[in-house]
This record gives sequence, C-alpha cells and structure tokens, in this order.
Amino acid sequence: MRKLLSLLLVCISFAIQAQVNSDRLEKLKAEVLAEVEKQYTTGQQINDMLFSFSELGFQEEQTFTYLTNFLQKNGFTIQKGIANMPTAWIAKWGSGKPVIAIGSDVDCIPKASQKPGVAYHDPIVEGAPGHGEGHNSGQALNIVAALALKKIMEREKIPGTLMLWPGVAEELVGAKAFYVRDGYFKDVDACIFTHVGNNLGVSYGDAGNNGLVSVRFTFEGQAAHAAGAPWRGRSALDAVELMNIGWNFKREHLELTQRSHYVIDDGGDQPNVVPSKASVWYYFRERTYPDIKKLFETGVKIAEGAAMMTDTKVKYEVLGSAWPGHFNQPIAEAMYLNMKKVGLPTWSEEDQLLAKATQLEMKASKIEGLATKLDTIGMPAATKPVMSMGRMTLTMAGGSDDIADISWSLPTVVLRYPSNIPDLPGHHWSNAISMATPIAHKGIIAGAKAEAMTVLDLLLNPDILKNAWDYYKNEQTKELQYTPLTGPEDYPAIYLNKEIMTQHKPALQKYYYNPAKYKTYLEQLGIQYPTVRPDQREQVLKLSEKK
Repeated sequence: MRKLLSLLLVCISFAIQAQVNSDRLEKLKAEVLAEVEKQYTTGQQINDMLFSFSELGFQEEQTFTYLTNFLQKNGFTIQKGIANMPTAWIAKWGSGKPVIAIGSDVDCIPKASQKPGVAYHDPIVEGAPGHGEGHNSGQALNIVAALALKKIMEREKIPGTLMLWPGVAEELVGAKAFYVRDGYFKDVDACIFTHVGNNLGVSYGDAGNNGLVSVRFTFEGQAAHAAGAPWRGRSALDAVELMNIGWNFKREHLELTQRSHYVIDDGGDQPNVVPSKASVWYYFRERTYPDIKKLFETGVKIAEGAAMMTDTKVKYEVLGSAWPGHFNQPIAEAMYLNMKKVGLPTWSEEDQLLAKATQLEMKASKIEGLATKLDTIGMPAATKPVMSMGRMTLTMAGGSDDIADISWSLPTVVLRYPSNIPDLPGHHWSNAISMATPIAHKGIIAGAKAEAMTVLDLLLNPDILKNAWDYYKNEQTKELQYTPLTGPEDYPAIYLNKEIMTQHKPALQKYYYNPAKYKTYLEQLGIQYPTVRPDQREQVLKLSEKK
C-alpha cells in the first residue's frame, strides 16, 4: 500500500511539474510574440536593404558585410568565409545544448530588377539582377526571431545556442553540400530553414521536389581559320551541339520524373575562328538519389560520345548539387501548431490591389489576391508517378533546394512565410514586386513569430528533439544514407556571376537603401503604394463586383 501511495505521489508530482513547465512555455511564447512584433521596423529595414543590394550567388558581398556587422553589433560571434566561400558565415549566440541552426538564402535572380510596389514591369536598373525569388526576406525573418529569443533566453537563463547562417548561391545550389561536407552542422541538434512563399506552411517527409547535379562540360579542340583552313580545326562548339542533340533525343527514353536543362556558357569567340574551346552547363534533376546519379552518368556518356565524334577532349566540373528534400515530422507538427496560433497577416486593401493587379498582369490562373486561409500541413509525397482518377500524375514540384543536404544530415524543417504573391512564374521580375512592400514586411513578422515559438519548443520541451532524432534515424535514414553528390575534390564555384555583378554594381549602388534618411525603400524610390495602371485598377474593381 505504501509503495502504491509513493508511486501515486511521484506521478502527481510529475504531472504538476509538467503542467508548470507547460504553463511557463506558453507564457514565454506569448511574450516572444510581442517581442517579434516590436521588431517590425528592424525586419523591414533588413529586408529592404538586402532587396536594394540585388546580389547574385557567390557575389553577395554587400549582403555579407551588412548582415555580419549587424549581428556582431547585437552580440553574435561571427565566423567568416566558411567552406572556402568569401560571402558565407556563421553567427552564434548563447552556450551549450541544444544548438538550433536557423538559416535562409540570400542570393537573387539574373535580369530580375524591378521596382517594388509597381504592378507591371518597371526595372530599377535595366538588365540588372533583382530579388525575383524573394531571398532578401529570409534573413530579416531569422534575425527578428533571434533577437526576440535572445532577450528571453538571457533573462530566463535558458541554455542553448542560436546559430544563424546564410544559404549562399542557392540559385546555383552551390553551398550547402559543402557546408555539410566540411562539418559545419555536425554538432547541430536541429535546423529551421525559412523560405519565402505565399502562405504560412511547413511539411514533413518527402517534399515532392527534385534533387540535382549541376555540371559544366568543357570541350577542347583545335582552332583554325574557319574559311581558309577549316579542315585543320576540330570544333569544340560542334561537340557541345552534338551533346545537346544527343541529350534531347535521349529525353524520350527517360523517366517522367526527370528534369534537365542547359545553357551554352561558352560558344567560342567569333565566327571566323573554329572554336578551340566551348562549354555547356547542365542541371540534371530527378526525384531520388539513385536516379540523379544515373541521370548524371548518362550525361557523362553522351558528352564522351560527342567528344569522340568531333575528335575533341572533354572534362566536367561539378558546380553544385542537392538531394531531394525530406523533412522532420515531430518538428513540423510542433511548428504547425504554432502557425495556427499566429495565423495569416491582416492584408490591407492596398496589399490586395497590388496582388490582384500583378496576377492580372502575369495572366495568373486565379485572380484571388493574397491568401486569407492558412495552409494545411504538408504531407509526404510519392517519389514516383502515381495513378489518380484513372490518370498518371506526378507528385513533384520540379525545383530543387540544397537545404535538402542539411535535412539528410540532421532533423530539419522549412518554414514558408507569406511575403510573395500567389501564382506568379517564379525566378521572374514579377516575384520581386511585393518583396520590399508591406506584404513582405507583414509576412516576415508572421514567419518570425512561428519560428520563435518553435525554437522555444525545442529549447524547453526535450521530447520534441528526442522524437525528431528518432524520426531521423528510424524513419528517414533507416534504409537510405546520405551520400554527397559533390566529391571530395570538388570546390565551390565562387567565380560564377562575378562579371555580371561587376557590370551592374555601379548602377545598383546608386539605389542602395538609406534607412537613416528614408523610412522604407518605397519612400526612397518615390513609389506610391500600390502603383497600378488604370486598366488594372478597373479590372480588379470589376472582379470584386462580380463576387
């Protein structure tokens, strides 16, 4: 009887302590929401500043300087130039376990320069890069969340380390596999990655996207006078074109899930000289690691065949890679509960007008403006085509993201936040329209709230991390272990985009944001928010009347 009574008392004690811990956690979550809200201006300024830099992958120099200086001033310890990349860094604050990595991409898109808040094509600098993906917003979100967390962790003496980091050259899938290979995530307990979207969302399991290998094939032949003695030449450009022809004929016999595309980045110097050197740059994408590897090997064979046909030599260089995404269920479920508490931002009439006018301009399938209903949690996708309603369908997004390499190395989730306009082309100037406007700013704050609350869960509820690692070990990696698609001798292609940025940077510098003088980038550019054409305004009004 005494043993039973003692056991009962112990159970009651545990229950009381659990309730106390739960109450404390919920109290701190309410506080962190308020702290994030206080950081609205900080998030807006970081977002607008990065938008104005408009830097391509591996050339994020201004972004690097601005962010590392900002974080250092706010008490973070900075490690610069990680993984042999001058624009890569890690910022840490706190001490001990758990170590929570918080990351987001920073690079932009070629030829995507666009004035924010303008619902039609109007570049800031014609032909220049721009944030036509929205990567300027993610670091703003993470920093706002981290500053709010830091304040609470200091006061409450909560152990743990916040580790902020950038996805350098994500559009080239050029960095994260090297971060993993070089050991920068080996002691990290969990990773939260943020990416711009048009709703609050998170998923677990197979994400339905592709992995890839990015490869440049370089052919070497023999120069000659193209008219005087062409028989003395061996055209490297012929080899490039034959490879492309061979690959395009091969497409008929590839799996439906493959995606591949290329650009000829060196086609020779001038027509009257037989090109002695030429190169073509391929992305080989597929849904699983074995299929990616097989696709890559097929590409190498076709390149070798083209070299044989032209009596040239060929070599290849791996420029980047990414595994297909697979994300952690326990962390995703905890995050989604927080997302439901946060909800979507309250959009103004001006926000919705800009969104609908932009959708009209881009001939979107639906002209519904910004999301007003929270997404459901994303479920695991199939890795192969499936039969649905009597038809073969593909459960894939097509695109790739090297955050997947980190997700296969430790428990990881991707938080998507509503800073962009739905149903736009992606990798396009139109995707930059919202990215230095109240739409982006509100989306950042919503995402930062969900992120900060989830980090508190990871810091104060050890069961979540325990279950996260159990899922990682016994579900995600039980039958398939991570094998890098980049080799030990591969090196980050930090020379990429250098010439483009050298060309456009002088013009872009004239438009760098000055927060000391202007409240917002819109104000600095003299843009009335929103700027829409009379015909766009009229169409939006007609659509509203129909409803």
